[in-house]
Amino acid sequence: MHLHVGFKVLVLASLSFMKPERAALVTRHKTKKIVRVHHSHHTTHSLKVIDTAALTGCTTPDELIVFAKTLKGIRYRYGSSNPERGFDCSGFVNYVFNHFGISIPRSSSDFADVQGKRDLNEARFGDLILFTGTKTHNRGRAGHIGIIISQPGEPITFIHSTSGAANGVTETTLNDYYMGRYIKTIRLFPENDDLQDEHLASVADTTQTSKGSL
Repeated sequence: MHLHVGFKVLVLASLSFMKPERAALVTRHKTKKIVRVHHSHHTTHSLKVIDTAALTGCTTPDELIVFAKTLKGIRYRYGSSNPERGFDCSGFVNYVFNHFGISIPRSSSDFADVQGKRDLNEARFGDLILFTGTKTHNRGRAGHIGIIISQPGEPITFIHSTSGAANGVTETTLNDYYMGRYIKTIRLFPENDDLQDEHLASVADTTQTSKGSL
């Protein structure tokens, strides 16, 4: 009788020692799940947002274009942003902007989602101009980019690094070929919007004055 009771006590004592350990395992398991869920949540909401209005700092479009033109003639080289080796189209644009500490996407295809789209007839000095690519893998999608160097009222001209006949950094007028590949104009310099507003105000004043003289 005493042996039987003693055995029951021993079994109960063993179970009481095991329960906390099992509870600890369950706790650790739950904690691990929470970490995984948190990680998944972080990944879902870590998409890069590009605020184009805050990128350029104190740099002016004039300064940027003056520097860009010093690179004319550097040969085309796919995948490179090194002037000693050559530039591809986005490598050239990146090198110019990075020279002034302005961070922009590396690939021309990444500019498809960049904010700051403007109508082509509003294009100004320092705006970016985006085109479709010509290779099979990116035909119909963003694949080429340049920097506009003309002002409103002038034929739209841009500087870029091309693998075409110029085979390097050159200035090109927006001809029928490029117009057929045109995607959008992107404004990075907020002061260009101020100039646009001033231009519209000037046109409105001129129109009003003309009507008054009639």
